[in-house]
Amino acid sequence: MDNQRLLTWGLFGMMAWLTYQAWMLDYGPKPQATPTATEEPLIEAPNDELPQLTSTDIDAPAVQPSLDAPPAVDDVVLAPVIHVKTDVFDIELSTQGGTVQRAVLRNYPVAKDRPDDLVELLSTNSSELGLIQSGLRSAADGPEPNHRATFSAKQQSYVVSGSDDLVVPLSWSDGAGVTVEKRYRFTADGYAIELEQQITNNSAETWRGAEYVQLLRRNTERKRSMFDVDSYSVDGPIVYDGEKSEKLDRDDLLEDGPYAYASEQGWFGAIQHHFVSAVVPAPGTSQRYSVSVRDAVSTASSIGPTQTVEPGASKTFTTTLFVGPKLQGQLEDIDESLKLTVDYGWLTILSQPLFWLLSKAFGLFGNWGVSIIAVTILIKAAFYKLTESSGRSMAKMRNLQPRLKALQERYKDDRQQLSQAMMELYKREKVNPAAGCLPILIQMPFFLAFYWVLLESVEMRQAPFALWITDLSSKDPFFILPLIMGGAMFFQQKLNPQVGDPVQVKVMQIMPIIFTGFFAFFPSGLVLYWVTNTLLSIAQQWKINTVVEKEAKQARGGKRSKKGGKGDKGDKAD
Repeated sequence: MDNQRLLTWGLFGMMAWLTYQAWMLDYGPKPQATPTATEEPLIEAPNDELPQLTSTDIDAPAVQPSLDAPPAVDDVVLAPVIHVKTDVFDIELSTQGGTVQRAVLRNYPVAKDRPDDLVELLSTNSSELGLIQSGLRSAADGPEPNHRATFSAKQQSYVVSGSDDLVVPLSWSDGAGVTVEKRYRFTADGYAIELEQQITNNSAETWRGAEYVQLLRRNTERKRSMFDVDSYSVDGPIVYDGEKSEKLDRDDLLEDGPYAYASEQGWFGAIQHHFVSAVVPAPGTSQRYSVSVRDAVSTASSIGPTQTVEPGASKTFTTTLFVGPKLQGQLEDIDESLKLTVDYGWLTILSQPLFWLLSKAFGLFGNWGVSIIAVTILIKAAFYKLTESSGRSMAKMRNLQPRLKALQERYKDDRQQLSQAMMELYKREKVNPAAGCLPILIQMPFFLAFYWVLLESVEMRQAPFALWITDLSSKDPFFILPLIMGGAMFFQQKLNPQVGDPVQVKVMQIMPIIFTGFFAFFPSGLVLYWVTNTLLSIAQQWKINTVVEKEAKQARGGKRSKKGGKGDKGDKAD
């Protein structure tokens, strides 16, 4: 009984914690509203200072941008912009350094009821600043094609058509024979952007230098509490050193200074719930990485090894950029480790296979809600035999209720004697009173895994199910599904015995009401999983109860037959 009580209260505590998270997402303090483009002054790429160079080494680009107050709108002088439109996003490239200064995701509105308000991952808007700067550093004095250099472009707008790739070239020259062509390669439906920087040395001197890319992203201070769930609420830099990924905390960077590492298989990025901007250098090239925070901006950068380009030769540096939703298929196509930006927390070992199953089911049904129902049925079938023994024990407990009540009446003033008598009865009838905890123990890891999958997987963001459920990742707008779940739990209770002391029994009786209140704020996809699981459990327990009751009747009939047989023999003997 103590174990059951502990599990019950532990379950309540966990539900309260998850409810608090869901409530905070909907009704908690919101960040200050982002001013519109007409209200927020635009700023140029930060006027950062490039470090002094020596002839033997190439330093990383500046990672501490100067963030003075932005100039007034009338005083802003922006470099010419190149517009690129694909099926999935609108991109702006600045001719100042070829910087990717704006990226709007065409298929992802900020909110489902505001379809024209689209997610913007990169922007020159100071409150949503996001820039991907790139360039080449030179060991010699003189002009270099860094992110402050001026590039020229053949045209001002491009549109990706059909299945063909689109290449946007930008050119730079030092006037002495060294030229650079920076090429951005786009596909119609992909969020990956291939960046090539090709240097051609037609001068009489050997060119020595290195490639670099840096990502600037706004990184504002956020209020934290002991209930904060970092795996989905983190909004800031993430790095991968070739072995493990790590989300970097703003306060740690401010206190400890820049975070640096070196790797031949690394990458860095900035995440914000369902979306990521990432920079992936060519694998196998030794890169030095650095991440820092200054004021409200984090800057992550990578710089490669010093390279030599002889007169008359050329060299191409390649980097892959990803700007978009955390679509795991597209992330894995770039680098297997990029899917680590989709962080399911400590239940990743269960959430990843669960998401894989859901994806396969979605491929069959084309509906994430139906996929959740299908996977729930599969999970229930997989554990059917394990939960069947628990169900049989509970069915036997149900048949023992009259005898248990008789014991409670007999020993109502002696709790110790009552507990001893009940244990003896359970032992004699081969019933395990704690067996009812097994289904809950099995369900909870999958419940939590579904919780993280629904919150973290962008594939289910704003995904409709049917009727009034238009977004499986948010709560039921009319609370109908939680009410259905509460009714199902109430009916399920009627199938199971009510055991324990009176206080515990009363707590268990109000569980459907408590759970209905808890689940009212949970993602509707999670409630759908629990409703489906509860209905399947009801069907399973109903069948088990029927079988056990039939077996009990047969057993009682057999005993009466034996007694009757003995009586007949006695009569004949007499």
